[in-house]
Amino acid sequence: RLGGDEFVVLITGEYAGREMAIRQALNVARKIQLAIGGNYHLQGYEHTITSSIGITLFPERNETAADVLKQADTAMYRAKEEGRNTIAFYNPEMQKEADRRLSLEKELRASIAEKRFEIFFQPQLDSDGALAGAEALVRWLHPDKGMVLPADFIPVAEETGLILELGEWILREACACIKGCSVSHVAVNISPRQFRQADFVEKVIEILQETGTNPRELMIELTEGIVIANIEDTIDKMNALKKMGIRIAIDDFGTGYSSLAYLKQLPLYQLKINDKFVRDIETDPSDAVIVETIISMARHLGLSVVAEGVETADQFAFLEDKGCHMFQGFYFSRPLTRDDFTEYRRSLLTT
Repeated sequence: RLGGDEFVVLITGEYAGREMAIRQALNVARKIQLAIGGNYHLQGYEHTITSSIGITLFPERNETAADVLKQADTAMYRAKEEGRNTIAFYNPEMQKEADRRLSLEKELRASIAEKRFEIFFQPQLDSDGALAGAEALVRWLHPDKGMVLPADFIPVAEETGLILELGEWILREACACIKGCSVSHVAVNISPRQFRQADFVEKVIEILQETGTNPRELMIELTEGIVIANIEDTIDKMNALKKMGIRIAIDDFGTGYSSLAYLKQLPLYQLKINDKFVRDIETDPSDAVIVETIISMARHLGLSVVAEGVETADQFAFLEDKGCHMFQGFYFSRPLTRDDFTEYRRSLLTT
């Protein structure tokens, strides 16, 4: 055991060629996944455990022990990127990617210290075109690359633990901006590492007090993966947040490893329909059915629902017809700086 949930398995032996070694390593990896995988009943709750496995073969180029571990680690992260509960073999192209990630981590660490980030706000509108709220989105103002989107750096921040410092900054900045936004709520995405911190609720209280923010104007967005990882802890934290008046939404609903059974246990306010489903609702019957089902489910559970990624009038019309009454996406507005968002709000009030 290297630490945490990371383990190394060393397989020794002489094999008749590289292909035989690959087959043996793959066979062992699959046995490990079968042994670890499955459902576990712990304290009355069901948990599912999966494993991502990275494999490297040696010796090939006089590698040191450190080289071998680094290669296996690189392959493991590739397995995670490919959907988790997956097996990946190391190859030189992976090393290029690993080096890129190390460089990105170094730049990210420096930028967090220098606070080279900015909060943007994407408007959320109701069926009448009135401003119902906004989602706070972070942008990295890279000194050489310019504006970097979250998809390109948040995964690295999450893996390295930098997300704790960055996530706290994002939440504090968003709360500081809430008063000036003059909307019913501002939604902030919370990372898995943030939410799993034992003092997460206390940290939120501290930020609200420091910024003078009304808790009822803050909405916290969690993914399904966060919610079901430790359902008992999740419920306790959610109840504490709700008691303060903070609203909670499930982001990207329908894309995680969820069980619908948890929905009735959680003090939720809103479900957010992922833009992947919205994108093809006009052409893909499956996506249309999924979207309609989520809207119907939310209505029967007494939850608000918002559709992300609305880009066309036809998408808007379909969603409205099916009972969705809150939307965000390029059809209405791109994410805006704080000043531009203020102007956008004023323009809606005068039309």
